[in-house]
Amino acid sequence: MASEPLTRPLTVGFDLDMTLIDSRPGIRAAYRALSAETGVWIDADLAVTRLGPPLEQELAHWFPDDRIPEMGDRYRELYPAYAISPTPAMPGAREAVAAVQAMGGRAIVVTAKHEPNAAMHLAHLGIEPDEVIGWLWAEAKAEALREHGARVYVGDHVGDVRGARTAGALSVAVPTGPCDEHQLRAAGAHVVLPDLDAFPAWLAGYTAEAAAG
Repeated sequence: MASEPLTRPLTVGFDLDMTLIDSRPGIRAAYRALSAETGVWIDADLAVTRLGPPLEQELAHWFPDDRIPEMGDRYRELYPAYAISPTPAMPGAREAVAAVQAMGGRAIVVTAKHEPNAAMHLAHLGIEPDEVIGWLWAEAKAEALREHGARVYVGDHVGDVRGARTAGALSVAVPTGPCDEHQLRAAGAHVVLPDLDAFPAWLAGYTAEAAAG
C-alpha cells in the first residue's frame, strides 16, 4: 500500500493489549480474583494466551451464557484493583506514541478493552495519547479510525488488521501478542515490524515518502 501525500497532520491509531501494554500479568491476576470470588475454575494462564477479542468471548469458556453479562461487569469492577499495577508498557510503546506526536501528528488508542480501564493503564504508565476509544473489536474499530481520520493503525492481532483494512487505513502489525508474523501477513497486514522499537524509524520513512508524494 503506497503512501499517499500528507495533506493534514497524520493520525495513527494503536491497539492497547499486547501492542502498547503487556497486560498478561494484570489480566491473569484479575481472572484469578474472579475465580476465587465465584468458585468457578478459570485457567488464567490459558486465558492470557488469547488476548484480543472482547472479554465476553473468554468468559464464555468458563461461565454459562446467562451469567456472562454479570461476570463481565464483576470482572471490570475487580480489574482496577488487580490489573493496573502489575501491567508494564511494551518495549518501545512510549517512544512510538511520542514519535507520532513529535512530528505534529495525533496518536489515538482504539481498543476492545473497557474504556475507563484502558485510560487507567495509560495514565499509570505515563503514556499520553491524544484520545482513548474503547469497546471496539476487529472490524468495529474502523468506526473510530474513520471518525478520527486515522491513516495508520498499529496492532498485534489479526482482528486489528481487519479493523485497519475495513477503515481503509494502513495496517502496521507487530507479532508481540497471540498472532505470529505469518498469521498477521495472511490476514492482510501491509507492514509487519518485529516490535514497537522499530516503529519510529518506520514512521520517519513512511512520512518522508508521503511528503515526497
